[in-house]
Amino acid sequence: MTGISVQTMRQFCADMVAMHRGTKIAIMVVADLLALPFCILIAMLLRVGDLSLASHYGLMSYVLVAVVTVLAFSMSDLYRAVIRFIDQRMLGVTGLTLAIAAICVYIVLFALNDEKFPRSVLAIYWFIVFSYVVASRIMVRNFLRNLMSPPPGDTVAIYGAGESGASLALTMRTSNEYRPVCFFDEKHVLNERTIAGLRVFHTDRLVEMVNAMCIRSVVIALPSVSPARLREIVQRLADAGVTTKILSRLVDLADHGRANPASIRALKFEDLLGRAPVPPRVDLFSRCVRGKTVLVTGAGGSIGSELCRQIVTLAPKCLHLLDHSEFALYTVRQELQTRFPGIAIEAHLGSVCNTNLVERILRRDHIHTIYHAAAYKHVPLVEANIVEGLRNNVLGAQIIATAAERFKVDTCVLISSDKAVRPTNIMGASKRIAEMLFQAAAARFATHTTFCMVRFGNVLGSSGSVIPLFQRQIAHGGPLTITHPDVSRYFMLITEAAQLVIQAGAMAEGGDVFVLDMGDPVRIADLARTLIVMSGLKEKTPTNPDGDIAIKYVGLFAGEKLHEELLTDGEVFPSEHPRIMRMKENALRPGILETYITCLMMACDTNDRAMIESMVRAIVAEYTPQRQPDPSPALAPPELSRQPLLKRLAAFRI
Repeated sequence: MTGISVQTMRQFCADMVAMHRGTKIAIMVVADLLALPFCILIAMLLRVGDLSLASHYGLMSYVLVAVVTVLAFSMSDLYRAVIRFIDQRMLGVTGLTLAIAAICVYIVLFALNDEKFPRSVLAIYWFIVFSYVVASRIMVRNFLRNLMSPPPGDTVAIYGAGESGASLALTMRTSNEYRPVCFFDEKHVLNERTIAGLRVFHTDRLVEMVNAMCIRSVVIALPSVSPARLREIVQRLADAGVTTKILSRLVDLADHGRANPASIRALKFEDLLGRAPVPPRVDLFSRCVRGKTVLVTGAGGSIGSELCRQIVTLAPKCLHLLDHSEFALYTVRQELQTRFPGIAIEAHLGSVCNTNLVERILRRDHIHTIYHAAAYKHVPLVEANIVEGLRNNVLGAQIIATAAERFKVDTCVLISSDKAVRPTNIMGASKRIAEMLFQAAAARFATHTTFCMVRFGNVLGSSGSVIPLFQRQIAHGGPLTITHPDVSRYFMLITEAAQLVIQAGAMAEGGDVFVLDMGDPVRIADLARTLIVMSGLKEKTPTNPDGDIAIKYVGLFAGEKLHEELLTDGEVFPSEHPRIMRMKENALRPGILETYITCLMMACDTNDRAMIESMVRAIVAEYTPQRQPDPSPALAPPELSRQPLLKRLAAFRI
């Protein structure tokens, strides 16, 4: 067929599609009325075996069967269905309706006492007409799709020939974005089999078939695969030189009911994290939020904004946002108001160190719950700017705690950090002092407010996370900069962290230190290599000089730990939630702590680092400043930090 004729046919198909719906139905009805008598004739010939004998039966019988059949098609909505998208369900309904129509014809003929018409012809007729309907509709559907569809998209293979993979392959054929050519599966029994019209190859032939079929990318269609197994598959596909995409998890497919090209997305580091999500407990999740007035400080930050997103889903009476960054505050307010126009949202521009501002908000709006997330968290920056870091993190926590107690806030939750445990830098020490301020506030006699602290490590997706840094470095061709080959950190999804913070606050009894279970620590070097693989690139090393991205070790920053910790030597207790632990830690008496804080702020006024560090050490006995990177070989992290936190609670579990 020449290019002109193909273009003509496509224009003809476009004109057909553009016809008025009534015209299309009329054409289909006329076509069926012309075809159905021939179907009856074929059925009669199969029954009596003679054309002359078949023609002896009355014309009225033929017309009656054809008309009743068309009426049955109409009742089954066959004529209303769009032929290009007709599916098995519609054909099944049509077959059932056709059977009912045959029974009705039999009853009518019996009532008319038409003994000349063989009743068994109707059963034969059902098979012939159903075959005609299926063949005619599918032929027209394929004709329209083939001529109207644009050129096929990327050549892809599907990893996993199970139900999800087969469903994806079928729906990909209607997509303009992908052109599936084969399956890869680990089951030997499926090798060389055909599923959903595609050949299945064992994964041992991955490299061979990728090169032979010019496959550009592979979609992993294993929605329930474990993160550990997923990492192995991603590495194997990277070695084969193809880009990797993934089909959304089963929980994400629930709304669609089946896999489709829209369910395909780029692989995220969260997919490889190795943590099974735990749905929040509804009673804990909403206890301090639903129907209450809530204040989030640092609302424009990574944790603060995610807390706001979770809070607005729980129908608070009013949500107050406080942040000193105009742009961050504007951004989060616009997002929340757009997504939840029915929720009252108040934005306050200013610092938590402004006592008048904080007290004005609490006095005027009668806040029930405070989530204090405002803090400077970047270790090197705070280490280089210790005065502002201490003022913001310590003075801000003191002002919030004092105002919460004064204006009888029900619950006040401090967002702390794993760096508060045996701190080696000012940022960690400032967070530990903030914890002590909340502990002191809870220890005051007859306080109305329930104070608590929630401690956790790094969150994926936060503005200060190493993931965005690595992604930017990869985009610029590298190298990826890491402080030390053995440095490790705890990681958690930002959504899970926010949900656990809200639930921990609901369990507080006063002065609680809650520690979130962060799972196993992750070596930053392993994380970097995983991101390189996910980008479809190879690490550049002395043994592989032709690689794409190099990893460069720059030495530990001042005050940086090799391995972070979440627990001190204090007692650990289980809580109502399986991923939240309680800790009992020593604290200074409120009067003594208040005196120390006053002296610390006076030291900050002098900007004398030695004096400031002396005051910090007087408050936080575990503070051991470390200015120079440790040149000695890395030591293994403490056994305590290498084990999942839940193992510490094994003795308490029944």
